[in-house]
Amino acid sequence: MTVESAVFQGQEALLIAMYIGGPLLMTALVVGSLVSVVQTVTQVQEMTLVFVPKILAVMGVMAVAGAWMLQMLVSYSSEVFLSIAEVGS
Repeated sequence: MTVESAVFQGQEALLIAMYIGGPLLMTALVVGSLVSVVQTVTQVQEMTLVFVPKILAVMGVMAVAGAWMLQMLVSYSSEVFLSIAEVGS
């Protein structure tokens, strides 16, 4: 394995992590911000109130995009395993 291929695999790993984690993190950010605005407007300052909508929203995104995320992980993993097999030969 050359240095260039190792750097490429590392870049691909970071991109896959960003593609998979990005929608989940952005959903949690948007829902948390909206709930915080509602809490500020209504003057209800309960810290635990934010967690339930965030969890439900992230679960919804995982239900919708979970197959896509899993497909990306499987294809990346198979590419990594094939590149490992090429190094051995």
